[in-house]
Amino acid sequence: MDETSELTTNDVTTQDIAEVIAELEQYRERLVQETTETAKRAKLMRVSVMAKLEPELAKIDAALEELRNQQATLSGSN
Repeated sequence: MDETSELTTNDVTTQDIAEVIAELEQYRERLVQETTETAKRAKLMRVSVMAKLEPELAKIDAALEELRNQQATLSGSN
């Protein structure tokens, strides 16, 4: 087993989760921004590009929600 699979909830702090949330939010923003800029250069319609990007954004949003729930759970148990 590698180190990441050995981590338990007790090993993760609210600070760790906050850092991951911040990084994931930055990634989401960068993904939207860079995709939009590329679409403009390629003269693609923003609506069609965002429609194709939406499934990935939904995954990111779901991960963010799960992380925030974990963070709230850890904060409540401390």
